[in-house]
Amino acid sequence: MLLCRTFEEAILREYHADKGPGFDIGKGLVPGEMHLSAGQEPVAAGVCAHLTADDAVTATHRPHHLAIAHGVDLRAMTAEIFGRVDGLGRGRGGHMHLFDPATHFSCSGIVAEGYPPALGQAFAFRRRGTDRVAVAVTGEGAANAGAFHESLNLAARWSLPVVFVVEDNDWGISVPRDASTAVDSNAARAAAYGIPGERVEDNDVEAVHEATRQMVARARAGEGPSLLEVHTLRLWGHFEGDAQGYRPDREKVSEDDPIPRYEKRLRQAGVLDDERVQQLRDEATSRVEDAIAFAKASAVPDPATATDYVFA
Repeated sequence: MLLCRTFEEAILREYHADKGPGFDIGKGLVPGEMHLSAGQEPVAAGVCAHLTADDAVTATHRPHHLAIAHGVDLRAMTAEIFGRVDGLGRGRGGHMHLFDPATHFSCSGIVAEGYPPALGQAFAFRRRGTDRVAVAVTGEGAANAGAFHESLNLAARWSLPVVFVVEDNDWGISVPRDASTAVDSNAARAAAYGIPGERVEDNDVEAVHEATRQMVARARAGEGPSLLEVHTLRLWGHFEGDAQGYRPDREKVSEDDPIPRYEKRLRQAGVLDDERVQQLRDEATSRVEDAIAFAKASAVPDPATATDYVFA
């Protein structure tokens, strides 16, 4: 969780360093939109703890925490975010289109897009006679999209090894979930497809860990898909530059930051002390700054290669 947060704080720093005047998102070392996942780290840590690099993860346009927790190479991912040739997609995809065959990780800027590809991966895993699983993550807004329901239906009908995860951070861009969703919990929708569904409250990483443990075990055993919804938290804006005028809780949202809250819990349990906390912070900072330096040292793609790696 700390590595994910340290990484995004560094991306935030580099992203805003040269966007002015007037905040031009096309300027600077990190061009384009930026969607950061600060506050949602418990989902990534709790879910990906049960996966190996042979398992697949599809994520959303807010993907960094999941990519890091699933083991995507930090240097190559950072170079991709910076649009450099040493990036995962040779600098052509950017932060919303990370693709890593080594860990079977992908993400997309299209709402609910990751669910159908996860079915294909799960179907291939089963056809090959393996116990590998696919984890498909999306936001609570995407649970109202057709691809969500079609995917749950087909996964249930074919008993595919998929764990569907919904990150409920209360906001679909600027729309509160209560204004867009007819049910209190998307986990309740699992019953419509005859599969288990569970909602974890309070952004609790240990509860996410336990719920995912059971769902991954079920999938590996050939017992079919499950649906997990986690009530998590979006600490920052929908995108960098979002004024968040729609958000009445923005002044107090930091009080629910899951990282200091979990650190306090671990200290009280005698798991962490000052020395260990500082060691973890130093390790995270060292890894992140190394990745940032690697990205900055990587070349920008030559415009003459613009038509490389395209189908037609």
